Amino acid sequence: MNKTSSQDIINEDKLLSILENNQDPHSDAFEAVLKKAQLKKGLSLEETAILLGTSDQILLEKLFKTARQIKNDIYGERLVLFAPFYISDYCVNDCDYCAFHVRNKIIRKKLNQQEIREQVTILENMGHKRLLLEFGEHPAENPIDYVVESIKTIYNTKTDSGEIRRVNVNIAATSVEDYRKLKEVGIGTYQLFQETYHRETYKNVHHGPKADYNRQLLAHDRAFTAGLDDLGIGALFGLYDYKFEVLALLAHAQYLDKTYGVGPHTISVPRIQPANTVDLDLPHEASESDLLKIIAILRLAVPYTGMILSTRESEATRKQAFELGISQASAGSVTTTGGYSDKEDHNATTGQFSTADHRSLDKVILGILNQGLLPSFCTACYRKGRTGEAFMDIAKPGEIHNLCRPNGILTFKEYLEDFASAETKLKGELIIKKFLRQIPNENIKNETTAKLAHISKGKRDLYF
Repeated sequence: MNKTSSQDIINEDKLLSILENNQDPHSDAFEAVLKKAQLKKGLSLEETAILLGTSDQILLEKLFKTARQIKNDIYGERLVLFAPFYISDYCVNDCDYCAFHVRNKIIRKKLNQQEIREQVTILENMGHKRLLLEFGEHPAENPIDYVVESIKTIYNTKTDSGEIRRVNVNIAATSVEDYRKLKEVGIGTYQLFQETYHRETYKNVHHGPKADYNRQLLAHDRAFTAGLDDLGIGALFGLYDYKFEVLALLAHAQYLDKTYGVGPHTISVPRIQPANTVDLDLPHEASESDLLKIIAILRLAVPYTGMILSTRESEATRKQAFELGISQASAGSVTTTGGYSDKEDHNATTGQFSTADHRSLDKVILGILNQGLLPSFCTACYRKGRTGEAFMDIAKPGEIHNLCRPNGILTFKEYLEDFASAETKLKGELIIKKFLRQIPNENIKNETTAKLAHISKGKRDLYF
C-alpha cells in the first residue's frame, strides 16, 4: 500500500499560504482562470484560490455562468436521484456535529434483515433505484459482516415494479480486509468524508476512534488497495473556513488522481444543520450563497467529478445548485434509522441532522422537470463495469454525457410508467421527447426509441 503520509496530501501551511496570496484578485486574473476552466481540464490550487478570493458580485456572476456551461457540457441536463438509508445509529464516537454521538441518550436502533426488507420495499415503491447506506461506527453492533448481510438483503429485495440496482455505502474508515468484503458484495461507490481537513478543528470536534485524522484521510488508499475504485469524498461545511476546505478537497482529489489514476467519483458538499443535542458555535458558518459559490468553483476545478447535494438544503437552494454543478441529489429523504415506515417527521429530534427539503420524490421530480432538467435513476456505468479508470476515461473528456442522456431517459421512462403522478407523467413525457431529439448519434437515438417502446410494453432495466 502507498506509504504517503497525510501531510503529503494535505499540506496545511501551503494551502493557507495560497489562500493568503490570492485574496481580492484582480479581475484580469479571475477572468483568465475562467477562460482556462472552459477547457474542462481542471484547475490548479493557485487558480482555484483566485476564484475563492473574490466577493465581487460581477465576477461571481461570471463564475456561475461558466459553471453552468461546464456542468451542461459534461453532465448535460440529467440529475441522478437516490435516497439515504439509515440502517443503524449505534456509534462509539462523540463527534460534536452529529446527533448520533454517544452523548445523545436516544434509544438506539439497529434494523434486522426483515426490517431492512420492509424499508427497501417502501423505497422501491417510491421509485428509488439507488440507495446510500448509513451505519454508525460500532464494532460490536455494526460489524462488517452485518453490513455485508444487509447489502445482500437489499439487492435481493424486489417488488413487482421495483428493485435497488446500486447500493452506495458510507461506513467508518476501516481495514483493507473489510473493504475487500464490500468489493465482493458488489457495492457501488464507497463514500467517506474528512468532515474538516483542518487538523486543529478536526481534533476539537472529534472524540473516539474517528478522532484519528490519518485513519480518516488514508482510508481511500486502503479502499483502493482492496479493489474499490469508485470513491466519494466530501467536507462538512461550517466546521472551518470554506475556502480552506475547498482547496483541501481539491488537493485530496488531485492526490488520488495522481497516485491511482482515478480521482473521486463524487464530491459531496453538505452544510452543518441543526440536530438534537448538537450545539455548536460556528465562527466559520457557510451561508447558502457561500454554498453556491463552493459548488460553482468545484465544478470548474474538478469538472469530471459528480457532485452530490442532500435534502439538508432548501428547495430554492437546490434548484440553483442543480444548474451550477450538482449531478446527484437525494430526494424524499429521512435521516432516522428505519424512518421510511414512519409517517411523522422525526428528522429534527432523532435524525442525524435536520432536513430542509421535505418534498416527496415525485414532487422533487416535478420541480426538476419544471427546470427543464432530466431526472435519472441510471446505474448503467456500475453494471457495465465503467468504474474507476474506465469511468474517468469517458468522464474527463466529457464523453460521459453521451451515455447519460439515453440511460437517463430510459430509467426515467420506467419511473413514469410505474410510479409517477398524472402531472409528473404528462410533463415527464414531454421532457423525454425533448432530450430524445437531442441525442446526436442516430443509431443510439433509434435504439433508445426502440427501448422506450419496450418499456411501455412492460420491459424493464434496459440500458447502454
